[in-house]
Amino acid sequence: MSTPGEITVTGLGVTTAVGRGKADFARALYDGSHRFAVMERPGRQHDTRFVGAEIPGQVTPGRLTARELRTSSFTARVALTTLEEAWEEARLDEVDGERVGLVVGGSNLGQRELVLAHERHRDRPAFLRPGYGLSFLDSDLCGQCTAAFGIRGLAHTVGGASASGQLAIIEAAEAVAAGRVDVCVALGALMDLSYWECLGLRTMGAMVPDRCADAPELACRPFDQGHQGFVFGEACAALVIERRGERRGLEDYGTLSGWSVRLDGNRGPDPSEDGESGAIRGALDRAGLEADQIDYVNPHGTASPVGDRTEAAALRACGLTGAAVNATKSVTGHGLSAAGAVEAVATLLQMRRGRLHPTRNLRDPVDGGLRWVGDGGLETEVRHAMSLSAGFGGINTALCVSASGSGSVR
Repeated sequence: MSTPGEITVTGLGVTTAVGRGKADFARALYDGSHRFAVMERPGRQHDTRFVGAEIPGQVTPGRLTARELRTSSFTARVALTTLEEAWEEARLDEVDGERVGLVVGGSNLGQRELVLAHERHRDRPAFLRPGYGLSFLDSDLCGQCTAAFGIRGLAHTVGGASASGQLAIIEAAEAVAAGRVDVCVALGALMDLSYWECLGLRTMGAMVPDRCADAPELACRPFDQGHQGFVFGEACAALVIERRGERRGLEDYGTLSGWSVRLDGNRGPDPSEDGESGAIRGALDRAGLEADQIDYVNPHGTASPVGDRTEAAALRACGLTGAAVNATKSVTGHGLSAAGAVEAVATLLQMRRGRLHPTRNLRDPVDGGLRWVGDGGLETEVRHAMSLSAGFGGINTALCVSASGSGSVR
């Protein structure tokens, strides 16, 4: 069996409201760009206004026929486009499809389109298209991706609420480490919210209130004293994971040196400092790293008042006060099921460039003892980084990423 230190990332794909593809995405991160506005996608309008960041224009994957495109959900079109970018960078057409796997992070992904279908066929159910029998199943997205790319090794979904994207990375890494496949793609899928989910999340106090629609550019404030909840952001990301050196000529982005999953034993949305600290310590232990070796942390950072304070306390408790910290969600919004994968991509891109992006709207940090990256960003070498995710239901994950050649993994 491979050790964790042999597991690397050889391809990245990303689609967000602020940028499609790695180059546009990185540019938006460093510029501190945003697309926060009152959401307008059909199925998200209601008597109240919901602030979010929506992907502009049409998303048209290259591997679909016109007929397949007509019957594909928005989530699927974004997933296929994102997967194609990572697939081509890692030259996966050269790999036997029997040795390629796919893990999709996310469940209940297409709620908006299901709501639209219900409303459209409420008075004429006999005209419901046959494809509906597939579209409400989590296996549908796996099926579309495996059909389009010839993946025949393994494919399944993992649901962990807002930790789903990072759980997919961990599951993919473990599949490669165990030798189940040679290459595995982790896909953090776009969760297509309808107004029902937005209403529910706002009612519980997780999503920003209606009044934030008056100044949407100021609504998303991770780790700032003025935070009022998360702002949704459409997003998807894909990471190609394999053993180092299996295919010569590929330049990897870094090593997945350690990871950990810890549960709180809690159904609800409340975060746990113990659970988050446990995940951090577990990932450090698996990577063979001490806290003072972590140069950079990409936190969960949703802008939930209780969530931000709990996470800041966990960082402090684990001795990560020397690491630089920024919040990718301040630029992208919260991608929910995709968030952990999008933030892993952001972490790897920043490590390669040696530059950390700014944190938008961070004026008065909730904890003055951490090394926040403010408006100007930060030029710095990152040898070891950590990315964190947390999901409703008490799911905490942590991922350590090391630059190639750091030689720190035991």
